[in-house]
Amino acid sequence: MTLANQSDVRIAVLDDWQNAAAGSADWTALKARAEVVFFDRPFASQDEAAQALAAFDIVLAMRERTPFPMTLVERLPRLRMFALTGSRGALVDIAGMVKHGIVVCTTGTGPGAESTAEMALALMLAIARDVPAGDAAARAGRFQQGTRAGMLLAGKTLGVMGLGNIGSRMAGYGRALGMKVQAWSQNMTAEAAQAAGATLCDKAQLLAGSDVVSLHLVLSDRTRGIVGRAELAAMKPGAILVNTSRAGLVDEAALTEAVQGGRLFAALDVHHREPLPAGSPLAACRNTVLTPHYGYGTAEVFGDFYQQLVENALAYLDGQPIRTVA
Repeated sequence: MTLANQSDVRIAVLDDWQNAAAGSADWTALKARAEVVFFDRPFASQDEAAQALAAFDIVLAMRERTPFPMTLVERLPRLRMFALTGSRGALVDIAGMVKHGIVVCTTGTGPGAESTAEMALALMLAIARDVPAGDAAARAGRFQQGTRAGMLLAGKTLGVMGLGNIGSRMAGYGRALGMKVQAWSQNMTAEAAQAAGATLCDKAQLLAGSDVVSLHLVLSDRTRGIVGRAELAAMKPGAILVNTSRAGLVDEAALTEAVQGGRLFAALDVHHREPLPAGSPLAACRNTVLTPHYGYGTAEVFGDFYQQLVENALAYLDGQPIRTVA
């Protein structure tokens, strides 16, 4: 499909929740050829998304934010081109769009691995030293009152599940803090663990022996719920679970019970529903630190993402699409 008449092209830039898109790239050339509309709020439902996007020809989306199943795509009669940041998106039916005749483009990942690994480090430090509670107390004039004594990480054990680009960086941060690092994944070898400065162990050993468990696995049928009730029960009392990967790796109900009961601490950047709904029981837990899926979302990554989205849209309007998915 192409746009036969480009005089009234409309482009939707979705998921701009931090109002970062406009300043992250040069939109001048694209705005000269089309109406560009930035959406800075998530859609409450698929019906709301369908109504808001029905009059758009091109959608530029941020991965892992707005779901795009074919039940939504089929309600967008003008959609001809869809661009997604990164190379994969579990919430987007890319294959269905391609089969439907929509041109689908992706982008590079930019320094996303570094950004996400740094977020995991930040969460680990924040919950270990009760940083959010300390910040709130200092601002309220209570200083240390209402805060807890922190955990010294030096000498403790960091268990890393998954030693890809992100997990291996997290392992390095743990070593820099003076932590012992052990690692596990379903296909990990002793050589791969050693190359990342970690010791290979089995899953049970990692859970039972780690003071901090950090998740860096790709969500798949094989890994969904890989940290369930039994795994959480096997962790040390007072241990920390850090998740900057995917919420579906963890049994949310079991984790909620563990932190509500004070047995575990959890530092989470990813959530089963995003945005995190008001009244989430995890938000009411004293033993949690929650961030709004910051992960890869740094100015440097957004600069790469949005500039490539602009390039993708311009190339499509020129009749020569780039970074396409076959």
